[in-house]
Amino acid sequence: MAAIDDLIHQIDDPDLRDRIRQEVDRMNKQKKFGLVFEEHLPECTPLFDMPIKRGSKVALKAGKVSETYTVLKVIKGEAFCMPKAEGESFVFPVDSLVAVAEFGDPIYPYLKPIDTISNAPDSSLWHTLIEADNYHALQLLEYLYAGNVDCIYIDPPYNTGARDWKYNNDYVDGNDAYRHSKWLSMMQKRLKIAKKLLKPQDSVLIVTIDEKEYLHLGCLLEEMFPEARMQMISTIINPKGVSSQTGFRRADEYIYFVFIGNSSPVALPLQNEWSPSSIRSSMPTNKKSILKCEPGWTSMMRRGSHSTRAERPGLYYAIYANQKARRIVKVGEVIPLDKTRDEDYEGLLQILPIRTNGDYGCWQVSPDELRKRIEQGRVRLGRETAYGFVVNYLPDGEYTRVIDGDYEIVGRADDNSLIAQREAGKQEKWIASTQWKIASHDASSYGSSLLSSILKSKRFAFPKSIYALRDTLLFFVANKPHALIVDFFAGSGTTLHAVNLLNAEDGGQRRCIMVTNNEVSDDEAKTLTKQGYNPGTPEWEKLGIAHYVTWPRTVCSIKGQDINGNPLKGSYIGSDLQMSDGFKANVAFYKLCFLDKTSVSLGHQFKEMLPILWMKAGAYGLCPCLSNDVTPAILMLPENRFAVLTDEMSFSDFQSQVNACPEIETVYIVTDYGAGYRAMIKDLNAPHAFQLYRDYLDNFRINTGRN
Repeated sequence: MAAIDDLIHQIDDPDLRDRIRQEVDRMNKQKKFGLVFEEHLPECTPLFDMPIKRGSKVALKAGKVSETYTVLKVIKGEAFCMPKAEGESFVFPVDSLVAVAEFGDPIYPYLKPIDTISNAPDSSLWHTLIEADNYHALQLLEYLYAGNVDCIYIDPPYNTGARDWKYNNDYVDGNDAYRHSKWLSMMQKRLKIAKKLLKPQDSVLIVTIDEKEYLHLGCLLEEMFPEARMQMISTIINPKGVSSQTGFRRADEYIYFVFIGNSSPVALPLQNEWSPSSIRSSMPTNKKSILKCEPGWTSMMRRGSHSTRAERPGLYYAIYANQKARRIVKVGEVIPLDKTRDEDYEGLLQILPIRTNGDYGCWQVSPDELRKRIEQGRVRLGRETAYGFVVNYLPDGEYTRVIDGDYEIVGRADDNSLIAQREAGKQEKWIASTQWKIASHDASSYGSSLLSSILKSKRFAFPKSIYALRDTLLFFVANKPHALIVDFFAGSGTTLHAVNLLNAEDGGQRRCIMVTNNEVSDDEAKTLTKQGYNPGTPEWEKLGIAHYVTWPRTVCSIKGQDINGNPLKGSYIGSDLQMSDGFKANVAFYKLCFLDKTSVSLGHQFKEMLPILWMKAGAYGLCPCLSNDVTPAILMLPENRFAVLTDEMSFSDFQSQVNACPEIETVYIVTDYGAGYRAMIKDLNAPHAFQLYRDYLDNFRINTGRN
């Protein structure tokens, strides 16, 4: 409503202004129940690397980035500027201005190398840290990894009313009447793009939040992911609790899990502190099975919703058993609705899904599926009833545990059912409950204190416990050793630290992409401003979160040293890994920068585009770079698993080289001719191919409003 109120205020005619305001008020009263908020325009973006020239859209570095001007001319270091709302022109020193992109202004990103840390020279696995506004970074990641991300974990600003996040480069405080709307608008735009990154068949979105926005966030996620399943858990992050002037001491926060496709948490060997009540509820109800350490057999009779014959007529059929031998002999076909029983066979007992009260129920699976499960040994007869026998089976989860080796298959019973047992004392695997009270998830001890021990100062407020991250991710990537994990609110860098720990514990090759801006704290900003520094200056940028917290933590944790070069003390909880040993990992640090299309000659941007091509090809090996601006006709990079053809006349030679190099998995062909591109890729053995325009920038244009 803020934008509408502003527009109404600009109406000169008082009668018309009042009538429109009345109509708007009337419509507001008719809003449907649910999540209703104003979609504010996306934030303006300062482009510090862009030159200031005639026609540039600019803002004052020391002012609000949303208050823009158009440069009329530049003379001797001074810019003559017209404000957005036309009026008197202004003259500003060029050094006091920054180029600005508003929503819909196309911008052309590239990845500028900042630094690398390599502690695994023999490994081709490279993580990436990108310094950027995450809205623009997500647009680039959409081009790179649409439909390929296994897990997105984010810890967004909680909108507490403190000076903890910015919108249009201004802090949003508790007195802003539209702070919830602004927060939702900010989150919606980013989640809309993030959704495109996730694998539709099996992936998960994980979002942490506290009580300030958890209700709004839940509604937003339900609205944006209607096809997904969603759960929220509560987790203790500060056992002592944080005091409140007006309420209870807050000890927990919340984590939303959005399950995409077939995604679900996997069973893990959990300790008792993972809620014994949840473990008991997960155990088989058959006490005899527990004593024998058998998997949990359960009844074939469907219970709960959609469990009657009328609702599931295709699941009503007869199971024939030899009563004396207690063995299933035959599975009948679906019984027509005008019949209650199937044909009787001499010497066989007909078992139907009839409940103890005489109601007609249904089985869990179809006749064909039941026959398959009998062959697998997953079905057996249980206790006798008035209607014959209880038919038991091994559900998918229990059967998977047997196949995975949690239980040892010791043979087959006379009825061909599996006999599986677990070693006495062997740790069980369970799926956690929705209430977590885990000592190692204490954010004070294993977040703030751990980070301070690495950086030797308090540079970041309220980092997450590394073990909370590790455990949260493990429920979804334990069986995915090559998972791609993205965090676009990276903050202190806990996510990458946790991924490195996971890989070290189980030998995985999971890859992490982190995105964070480079904002300085509010107090540091005030100090720097008094000293005459502005955003974009080296003195300002070196104290930003990416350079001051995220990257130093990444380097130190990999080296196993603190910021002063001293070995880290202690070991990681839950493993024998010493912190001083560091991690066998490689990380590349980039800044998302922007090119001025009009100042770059056609076809001369290849050098700047190379890191993007490297990332899209999987980020294998150290990112290549060109020593000069000369674009080669053919670029073969087997250590990076990709190749580039920039000159179609060299295709024959390119084809020979690619087909003779099995390491090449991705090829890029520069051509504006679509039919020619399709003809060329037919003769290449590489599994992945992409067309690039001769004007490389057009491949990566973002901020067009299409998202």
